[in-house]
Amino acid sequence: MLVIDGPAVRELYPMSTAVEVMAEAMRRYSGGKVTLPLRTILRPEGETGLMGTMPGYVSGDDSGDDWAGFGLKAMMLKPENPARGLDLHIGVVIVFDRETARPLAMMDASAVTAVRTAAVTAVATGALARPDAGDLAILGSGVQARSHLESIRLVRPLRRVRVWSPNPDHVKAYVEWAYEELGVTVEATDGPAAALAGADLVCTTTSTRDPIVRAADLAPGAHVNAVGSSFIDHRELFPDAVAAASLFVDSRESATRESGDLRGAVEAELVDHGHILAEIGEVLLGAHPGRTRDDEITLYKSLGLGVQDIMSGFAIAAAAKAAGRGLEFSLDGH
Repeated sequence: MLVIDGPAVRELYPMSTAVEVMAEAMRRYSGGKVTLPLRTILRPEGETGLMGTMPGYVSGDDSGDDWAGFGLKAMMLKPENPARGLDLHIGVVIVFDRETARPLAMMDASAVTAVRTAAVTAVATGALARPDAGDLAILGSGVQARSHLESIRLVRPLRRVRVWSPNPDHVKAYVEWAYEELGVTVEATDGPAAALAGADLVCTTTSTRDPIVRAADLAPGAHVNAVGSSFIDHRELFPDAVAAASLFVDSRESATRESGDLRGAVEAELVDHGHILAEIGEVLLGAHPGRTRDDEITLYKSLGLGVQDIMSGFAIAAAAKAAGRGLEFSLDGH
């Protein structure tokens, strides 16, 4: 079994590769080629953190890729970690050999999640945003805010980038990182509405429980990627913002059961679950046209699926083997 650390994951799995793999992951999921139960979340009483497990199986196709088989992500969320200088999300992705079922590779799930989440957002943006979109607003300034700036610029040329986050020090660090690492000039703003004004590309990557985006904040024709609120009790969008948008999801099942943003709009009686127009995979497969008007506000609600981690895990394992990377050892001594 190969053990692959976070820096190696980022080296072996560049964003451009991840976008290609994640587009195929969404096609296979919506095309019925994935066996994937809903994730299990454990929140023991008295514990500040939680554990999520996401097992699954991905069928192959005729392309001869190495992205199919059984896999599992086990992830811990520990709120105290950022103050310790550690990632909020800690865990592992494990993929298994298709022939022998022996563990093929285990890798840092934080690094995988950072890349694959932003890569799926890029896929959704490429499918739903206006071709001329290029004014990007990012809410949040953490790991996902950084990964999303990397990924969005692969699918749309950016004219302007603005960021807002409740922590001014984090915003300052983000602006400096964007210029030094990516050569992108990012403007800091005083609030969500200021960041969103006139933006035709939006990524919300915060950990807030309470909504911060109103319908009035969204420009006509904007495409919104709602990424941060991945639990039923977390919301980034006010109900009117969800109701004002054409809603696309990674998974209908996950969105109807796990999306706090959608739940808020349903509870406000502004929409029902039929507000979901399609999964991103259905748009990629041609089963739904996606955006139909220039002034249409499109919303991609991201919750994250095990298929994204499993296919990423197989792609990373194959790249590590080819490059001679990772620490190799045997569990059974053979």
